[in-house]
Amino acid sequence: MQDPQVNRRDFLRLSGLATAGAVMAACNTGSAPAPTTDVPAGDQAAADAQDSTTAAPGLREVARENTLIFMYGGTDGAFTNVGLGNPYNPGSTGHRAVTAAHEPLFYYSAFSDEFIPWLATGYEYNDDYSELIVNIREGVEWSDGEVFDAHDVAFTLETLRTNAPELRNSTEVSNWVESVEAVDDLTVRIVFFEPRPRFYFSHLTAKFDTGIYWLPEHVFRDVEDIAAFEFFDLEQGWPVYTGPFNVVLWSPEQQFLDRRDDWWAAKVGFAELPAMERIIVLPSTGEERAAQLVINNEIDSCLGFRATTIPNAVQGNPNIITHTGRELPMGYIDWWPTSFWFNCDEPPFNTKEMRWAISYAIDRQQMLDVALEGSGILTELPFPYYPPLMPYIEATAPLLERYPTNEHNLTKSSDLMEGLGYTRDNEDFWVLNGERVPAVIYGTAIFNDIGPVLAEQLRRAGFESEYTTPADSGTRRSEGSAKLTLFGHGGSINDPLDTLDMYTSKHYRPTGEPATHVSRWRNPEYDAIVDEMATLPPSPDDNTYMDLYLAAMEIWLDNLVDAPLQQWLHRIPMNSTYWQNWPTEDNNYVNGAFWHQTVGLLIMGLEPAS
Repeated sequence: MQDPQVNRRDFLRLSGLATAGAVMAACNTGSAPAPTTDVPAGDQAAADAQDSTTAAPGLREVARENTLIFMYGGTDGAFTNVGLGNPYNPGSTGHRAVTAAHEPLFYYSAFSDEFIPWLATGYEYNDDYSELIVNIREGVEWSDGEVFDAHDVAFTLETLRTNAPELRNSTEVSNWVESVEAVDDLTVRIVFFEPRPRFYFSHLTAKFDTGIYWLPEHVFRDVEDIAAFEFFDLEQGWPVYTGPFNVVLWSPEQQFLDRRDDWWAAKVGFAELPAMERIIVLPSTGEERAAQLVINNEIDSCLGFRATTIPNAVQGNPNIITHTGRELPMGYIDWWPTSFWFNCDEPPFNTKEMRWAISYAIDRQQMLDVALEGSGILTELPFPYYPPLMPYIEATAPLLERYPTNEHNLTKSSDLMEGLGYTRDNEDFWVLNGERVPAVIYGTAIFNDIGPVLAEQLRRAGFESEYTTPADSGTRRSEGSAKLTLFGHGGSINDPLDTLDMYTSKHYRPTGEPATHVSRWRNPEYDAIVDEMATLPPSPDDNTYMDLYLAAMEIWLDNLVDAPLQQWLHRIPMNSTYWQNWPTEDNNYVNGAFWHQTVGLLIMGLEPAS
């Protein structure tokens, strides 16, 4: 039978979560400080950042109204990647290390469903998608004045191809690209081992958090160990990028990036200079402190807040908006839908019956009501609900009637457990051969809202569960010792293949070996279907492609490789005291995550507040 509905207060009281502090509290229980128009001295990090514009040798003074201040990254309030200007150094966070400095060949905005040629002007495949020609834009320059051209693109791809698997993106490039050459200064030819109709989108286009970072051949051709090279020497002008900003100061406490008025795009008339003269990036100091800083106008934006925090930030300052303005849900659907990921290669989660039993034990609506105060979106599938994906999602509806991934049904859960031979012990937990189900949920701080609620639901359904966030949670997830984890997908955007591919056996690694995609599930029939999809251009109107998708999804749903829970919402506070034209649902030119590779579009879109 179904358990009775419990409201948020009763659930927290009955489960003990409220007194344990397991559900994240709101950031501000009292009255918010009044917004200020000057830089306040209340926060030392932000104040130091502004003071150092004149105190640091060689730095010019820039007014607050001409400065954009972000807060993200780092550990315990300090950057750990200082000086790693090489995006392929293992310690680098890639584009996040130097905001708005990397530029792609093409941008893609999922929200406007728009491709924007940038360093390139266009591309063309041959008839069978085994060869790709890319046309490079004339007039592009690196920040040291050297020309960016087809030779840089060919050099970067060849470097990845010959340094696999050491460098980011290198394994796929090595497996897919047979050869690459600069036909002339503005033309690149890429030849694939087999048809690769998605390479233009998957690797040459910046969208969300993916895309290749281009290297200056004139610097890196003389580097013996690409991965070890830091690429940071301000006296030499390093790092070198094509973007409109470059590093002028980088310390554990702050990073300054000043606008280059000689940016190539402004010189050739392709784009106007960004409105801000300086970008300051401060390391994160925790969600509650970040909320106070954005309320006080000390920072302009920061990493997304939890559902219980963002309303307090919005209420604390009339100039703070979110993607949905000042109304719930105060965020947008990211490309990172959350699921329970199982280690499908290890008992007890190596049977689909156990995985379905766990899924039926979860009351997702109660999770939303209790942990997110009703401000969330559930998901039946591991795909973000984006317009290009909706035809596929809608076509899956008949399968979901047979495989109801969001159904909460304790009777079905119990029947499956009994069918596996489990019985209840004297504490009402499921047990087999004297052992309880090890249903420890591993997560990170971003799941501190839903994690404790899910653990309590599993305990009530007979699974010995707790929610934990050890410092090595990511390592345990990757190596498989964490058998039940909360995590997102970061796969499909406009084509279901990217997410489906995460579950193919080429990503399988035995428990104990690091894996990028951690399901450790193998199914030869599924592999064959997804491999065939990869050779075809994606189209929901192509019956062959749609039939393959549905065949793959039926296998996936039957096995319930992971258990979908919620769409991930980015609830990003955006302060319009100094800057306006932030991306919103009414001004949907790009997603608002400035730590994504599409940050260049955001930077170009912002305007001084009037």
